Amino acid sequence: MNASLARLLLMPLLASPAAAAPAVTQVFLLIGQSNMAGRGPVGAEDRTPDPRVFALGKDLQWRPAVDPLAFDKPELVGVGPGLAFGKAVARAHPDWVVGLVPAAFGGSALGEWQPAGRHYRDALARARAALAGGARLAAVLWHQGESDAKPELAATYVERFRRFAASLRRDLGDPEVPIIAGEIGRFVAGQEPINRQLGLLPAAVPRCRLVSSAGLTDKGDHLHFDAPSARELGRRYAAAFAAAEAR
Repeated sequence: MNASLARLLLMPLLASPAAAAPAVTQVFLLIGQSNMAGRGPVGAEDRTPDPRVFALGKDLQWRPAVDPLAFDKPELVGVGPGLAFGKAVARAHPDWVVGLVPAAFGGSALGEWQPAGRHYRDALARARAALAGGARLAAVLWHQGESDAKPELAATYVERFRRFAASLRRDLGDPEVPIIAGEIGRFVAGQEPINRQLGLLPAAVPRCRLVSSAGLTDKGDHLHFDAPSARELGRRYAAAFAAAEAR
């Protein structure tokens, strides 16, 4: 057998990993800062994948979703709300294959999420790669505010977020995609002004929902959710998504 024929016969085998890639049908973009990326300690349940929940890796390849999903700060990443959210959505929709697109970056302020900014551009590129196979963009999940908790920044948050949301929807090509925002932890010092502003987002931004952080606890640093609270936050995001779908 000559070398050319051998290569032709091997081509289906070499292509098989791509052919076996999951047929993700619903994409969720996960953006914001560290509590969306996840900083909770990882346990066994966080390493247990669901057969219909996948995450887009740093290399833009789909893999079974396990924590940590994010890679913004590899030495710090842990459990966030994304995996619990994905599993809850998959349970609610047995015919869906859920694709999670982590693109949050710890410590980032809203001002760093403007269209010219690196985090915005990276999130947009990752979302477009995830949608290239024909999946539907189902929602954008946003958790950010700790870096904007100072009163002078919080005072302008709603208007700045409104512009950000409009730009993101335009650049994603979907002016109606739901955006689900979460309150920052109520254990964060000085959180009241920014949480009040986050509470105004559903009235200021069409098809925006708010997720409460009431009763959730930190991991001892008064900044990041512990793993059980991060999982519960993810389930609350799933409930808010279900409410947005029902409209």
